[in-house]
Amino acid sequence: MLRSLLFTALLTFVFFVADYLGYARFVHPLWKVMLLFFVALSFLMHRLVELGNQDKGERFIPFYMAFTVARLVLSVAFAGFFIYRGVADRRTFVFDFLVLYMFYTVFEIYGLSSNLRRDLKNRL
Repeated sequence: MLRSLLFTALLTFVFFVADYLGYARFVHPLWKVMLLFFVALSFLMHRLVELGNQDKGERFIPFYMAFTVARLVLSVAFAGFFIYRGVADRRTFVFDFLVLYMFYTVFEIYGLSSNLRRDLKNRL
């Protein structure tokens, strides 16, 4: 979970720098809400992976698949809610949301694959 928080801090820094350097047209005003949403998803993933790794990891795959589906459904609901409510500058909102979705997805896959490699080496 610490790595997710550090990753979020890095993304927060990038957003502040982009705003400071004059790239505010690429940053939606709701970027903080989007980051909080993805931190909450990361926390949920962390908890589900911990639960899945109990009992020698037998439930890991179903828990991870459940999280993947939940992340997709919650992300569509989150973006749909704001678009339905008439968020200003929809194009920037959707672009920022998709970029954050991809960053967090790649980060979580990288983190899981590095943990799985380490666990595999320990078992062999």
